[in-house]
Amino acid sequence: MLPKNGLFRSAPPLPEWLDSIYPFNRHLFTGCEHTLHFIDEGSGPPILLLHGNPTWSFLWRKIIPQLVNSGYRVIAPDLFGLGLSEKPNYKSAHTLIRHANHIGALIRHLDLQNLTIVGQDWGGPIVGLAAAMNPQRIHGAVFSNTAIRAIRKKPRITPFHRLSHWPVLGTLAFRHLNLSVLGMGFAQGKTSPMDAVTRKAYRFPLKAYQDRTAPQALAQMVPIDLEHPSIPHLETVQAWAESFKGPVKLVWGTQDPILGASMHSTQKLFPNAQAIETDAGHFLQEQVPNVLADNILKVSSTIKKKAYAY
Repeated sequence: MLPKNGLFRSAPPLPEWLDSIYPFNRHLFTGCEHTLHFIDEGSGPPILLLHGNPTWSFLWRKIIPQLVNSGYRVIAPDLFGLGLSEKPNYKSAHTLIRHANHIGALIRHLDLQNLTIVGQDWGGPIVGLAAAMNPQRIHGAVFSNTAIRAIRKKPRITPFHRLSHWPVLGTLAFRHLNLSVLGMGFAQGKTSPMDAVTRKAYRFPLKAYQDRTAPQALAQMVPIDLEHPSIPHLETVQAWAESFKGPVKLVWGTQDPILGASMHSTQKLFPNAQAIETDAGHFLQEQVPNVLADNILKVSSTIKKKAYAY
């Protein structure tokens, strides 16, 4: 149930083709620097699902009904700059701490307690940093194909992230060619391709040139040296992870050519967490939604639901 404080309003309607495959209760949150679009579906103990670059809450459409039908309230925001959230057109808007501040503000204004957080890609460190700023609200966590460890030696840079820093070619690739969305198939590795309607849905929020700042800016948020501004905040995320005592599961797509091998380093942060490997790619929500939903439910299931009956 949304608070009646003037910071929330209904989201505008979508095209019929998209509404039919993304049929959720949607709202806008205006209580931070940039307006956030988010799904708020169901009732019961809360679960927050956070996507990464260049996706949006559409990524979770196969998982949300399973969680709601099992008696949970599901919150799925769009990071600002992506999805149906506000899209500032300057790259400096995008920092790890600014994104975490927005998600943290949403958590606090919705007054989410005993929260299970789920993060994939950039959603992992962003929701991890939001958790570090609101530790008393967090019950458990699920991480998938993400990187939340601090970086303490010179990182290896992928060609994708190196290109994002090139002033002319980077802008051409990310802004003009929409490389991040076009490259989603590559990030799936050797796994099944997405169908045409799914690809259209991922392109929809970034169809206009002026709305494509975030994919390049988020790619630039990946540390390329030990002086990178993301590193102190990743230290905070790692410190939270190493001290967190709640239930944690790691669910990974091993065919991911970018982060498929990062599960083992993540597991060092959570030595008691069960790690589940799948044959999916980077966007395992598309290929193994049942596996991911099942493990989210296992983490959330220790919460007493009686306190959440409306």
